[in-house]
Formats: sequence, C-alpha cells, structure tokens
Amino acid sequence: MTDDVWAFEKQARKNGFFAVAGIDEAGRGPLAGPVVSAAVILPENFPVAGINDSKKLSPGKREKLYDDIYRHAVAVGVGIVDSAEIDRINILQASLTAMAIAARNLSPAPDYLLIDGQFSIPANFPQKPVIKGDSLSISIAAASIIAKVTRDRMMAVYAKEYPEFDFSTHKGYPTKAHKQAICKYGCSPIHRLTFKGVKEHYQPG
Repeated sequence: MTDDVWAFEKQARKNGFFAVAGIDEAGRGPLAGPVVSAAVILPENFPVAGINDSKKLSPGKREKLYDDIYRHAVAVGVGIVDSAEIDRINILQASLTAMAIAARNLSPAPDYLLIDGQFSIPANFPQKPVIKGDSLSISIAAASIIAKVTRDRMMAVYAKEYPEFDFSTHKGYPTKAHKQAICKYGCSPIHRLTFKGVKEHYQPG
C-alpha cells in the first residue's frame, strides 16, 4: 500500500462526502464460477492493521482480515454475477454489474464510490475510478479482501458439487490441471462457455 492509504477517502470527505465506499471485484480471469464484487465503507477510526490488495496476502491472512473488516466496517455489500450472465453480457459488463449490486447492497447507503480500475459503474452515486486502487486506497483494498474470500468460499462449495474439477484448489482459474480436467470431463454447469479454453470443449446437450 502507499504511504497514505486514506488519501482518497480524505479527499472525498474534504469535498463534503461522508459515507465513502471502496469497491473491487474478484474472478475476472477464471474459466468457471461467478465474478464477485464487494463494497466497503470503513470508519475513520478503523482499527485493523495489515489491509492490502488481496492478491498480496496469504489465504490465512485474508480470512482473518475478512472477519476483522466485517466486525469493524460501517457497511459491507456484496454483488455476485454468475457464469451464465457472464456469458450473456461479457466479463467486463458482468464485473461492473456486480460492483453496482455491491454498492446497492450497502446499508447505510454510500454517498461516494472509489472503484478499482478505469471504469465507472452503473450506479447513481458520485464515483471515482482509481487505477490500481487496491494498492492505493484502504477501502478498495478491504473490498478486494471481502470479494476474494467470498468467491473462494463459493468455489469450495462448487468443488463438492463437481469434485472432478478440484475447484477448491485453483478456484476456476486456468491452471494446467484445470484445463486438463476440462479436456477430460467437458464443461460443468458453472463453466464460462464463451471463454477460450472452455468453448472448444462445450457440447450442447
């Protein structure tokens, strides 16, 4: 994280906003499973140390911080878009939709959004996209942790439904083992049928 992880939140408050939410997503790259977004409003006196981009944290650290964020956040919202909708509208639009759902699921509602990436989202709130925001804003980093842990837990459940794909290990990402399983077993109901590496093996039944 940068030296002042609260810089974007402070600027928003200086501009008159009070409920500043960070938003991030997990699961744009996998070949299977949903894309999951989270929105988090943190209090100014947030007492938890170690918040960082979820990709830079161990699974155990993410799990602990997930609990700490839920315990101390003003509000947490989650948005989930499944693989069928990803195939219908494409992964970028699905990610932005999931982010908008996460924002709408915040209670109390936000009055300003800090969004990881370069795109605004379809939500009626003042908002600021922040490229590499999960490394620059503590609120976005907190959202990245919530989104990642939520999605990983979902994939662990799917692993029990479709054990041949070992989703609990690779979380649907295009690992060598995952691609070999697709070649051997075909597609599960949660595979993204428009994605390269999946569509070649899809056989409409």
